[in-house]
Amino acid sequence: MAKLLMEQTLRDLKALHLNAMAQAIEDQRSNVDIQELSFEDRLGMAVQIEIQDRETRKLARLIKQAKFKEDAAPEDINYRVKRGLDRQVVANLLSCDYLEKGLNIILTGPTGVGKTWLACALGQQAARRGYSVLYTRLSKLLEDLELAHADGSLPNLRSRLSKKDLLILDDWALSPLTSAGRQELLEIVDERLGKDSLIITSQLPTEQWHVYLGEATIADAILDRIVHRAHVLKLSGESLRKKMSPMKTCSDSDQEVAND
Repeated sequence: MAKLLMEQTLRDLKALHLNAMAQAIEDQRSNVDIQELSFEDRLGMAVQIEIQDRETRKLARLIKQAKFKEDAAPEDINYRVKRGLDRQVVANLLSCDYLEKGLNIILTGPTGVGKTWLACALGQQAARRGYSVLYTRLSKLLEDLELAHADGSLPNLRSRLSKKDLLILDDWALSPLTSAGRQELLEIVDERLGKDSLIITSQLPTEQWHVYLGEATIADAILDRIVHRAHVLKLSGESLRKKMSPMKTCSDSDQEVAND
C-alpha cells in the first residue's frame, strides 16, 4: 500500500512539473543513509533540489535568450593586463546595483582591449542575478528596426526590447546613422530612461558621440539619456589578441580574449 501511495505521489509531483523534486525523492528511496533522516529533513532536501534545478534552468534560458557574442564569465575577467580596468569599479558593477537604479555602462577604447568580452561578462552576471538581457551590435539592431518598420512588426520589436532589463549595444558609432536610425535610437533610449539599463561599447570616445549622432537636437536628447546616467570605463593599451600566441593553450588566467 505504501509503495502504491508513493508511486501516485511521484506521478502527482511530475504532473505539477516538480520533476526534480520527484527525482530527488526517488533517489532517496535507494539511499540507506538518507532514509535514516527524518521526514522533514528528507522533504527539505527534495524541495531544495527542486529550487536549485529551477534556478539552473532559468539561468540557462536567460543566457540563451541574451544571445551573447562571447561566453564570458565574470570570474575570468583579466586584471593583470594594463588597460585601465579598476578591480573595485568592476566589482561594484558586478553587484548589479546600476540595474536597480536604471543606470548605464559605457565601455570605450581601441579595438582589441576587451570591450565586447567585458560587456558580455557584465551581461552574464546580470543574467545570474535574474535579469533579462539582450546582446546586439548597434548596426544589426538598426537593420532589424528598419525591416520591422517595413513589414509592420515594429511595435512588436519595440515591445520585446522594452521588456529587457539590460540591452547591450556593441560597436556603437562603427557604422553611419541614417535619419530614421537616429530617431529609432532616441525612441529606444527614451523608453528605457530611469528604469532599464544599457551597456554600450565603442571605439569612439563619448566626447565625439555628438558629432557621430549628427542632428543636434536629437543628439542632445540621446546623450542626455545615456551618458549623463552612465558609468564610463575608458580602456586603453594594446590589443589582447597580440598577447595570445596562435598555438597557446588558454589557462584559467587567460580566458578573456578580446573580440571587439
